[in-house]
Amino acid sequence: MNDDLAALSARIDRTNELLHRMLAEVAKTPSTHAIFVDAGYLYAAAGRLVSGAEDRRTFDVDTEGLIEALIDKARTIFADSRLLRVYWYDGARRRIHTAEQQSIAELPDVKVRLGNLNANNQQKGVDSLIRSDLESLARHRAISDAALIGGDEDLVSAVEAAQGYGARVHLWGIEAPEGRNQAEPLLWEVDSQRTFDLDFFKPYVSRRASAVYEAAATRPTRDDVRFVGAQIAAKWLAARGREALVELLPGHPYLPGSVDQDLLVEAEGLLQYSLRGQADLRRALRDGFWEHLQTQY
Repeated sequence: MNDDLAALSARIDRTNELLHRMLAEVAKTPSTHAIFVDAGYLYAAAGRLVSGAEDRRTFDVDTEGLIEALIDKARTIFADSRLLRVYWYDGARRRIHTAEQQSIAELPDVKVRLGNLNANNQQKGVDSLIRSDLESLARHRAISDAALIGGDEDLVSAVEAAQGYGARVHLWGIEAPEGRNQAEPLLWEVDSQRTFDLDFFKPYVSRRASAVYEAAATRPTRDDVRFVGAQIAAKWLAARGREALVELLPGHPYLPGSVDQDLLVEAEGLLQYSLRGQADLRRALRDGFWEHLQTQY
């Protein structure tokens, strides 16, 4: 009997030791977050907030700049976590990418997922895609936190599915000029809520009728834009010094939202050409900016 108790005690001790080792490994594993964007909600709510209209044809969105601003915001909120990727959910006829959706899909750390678009330009199947991804990533412990940008009550099941596997879901909304643009049942289910205001979106959304630099005759080349990026980087470094450079470098290839927006505005002024919606030229601009800074470090 004593031998049996001793053997049982030894097994319990070994099990406890294995559990402690496992918990220690889990503690060392960095947290991971992902951003889930219902593009239909984002376009409609941001368009109404900034331009007073929900129709995508009436305003322009600098999606690349906006996505980077969201990534930068998530980096601040989830300070001890790494980004898995941004999931961008939108609708398209026969699920064929539009030119804009293709340019978004080419961005680093962004995955575009398409539902259908019906005859009334309404998205179909997007909510189920969000639920599938949220549930799968949470079940496989690929994420610990999910930032969800959306407002549809149908997303409640996606939130519940992810929470059932231990992930925390944080609802990010867009300020509504009147009332709410997110369903109350969705607000009740999430772990936290955050609303982005007009000042956050103004740099990235503009009325199409008042487009800037309409008179620009020719589209600049990537080399032209890269050179301008380097020029602005030299000016930026001269004004702020090496200490600011050291703070900026760990974020490569991303720029803080304020720096990126200043870079865009100054470049458009120098080029006399709008870079809004020009994903390849925006990348060339940042490439030139970063290349100059890295040569100075």
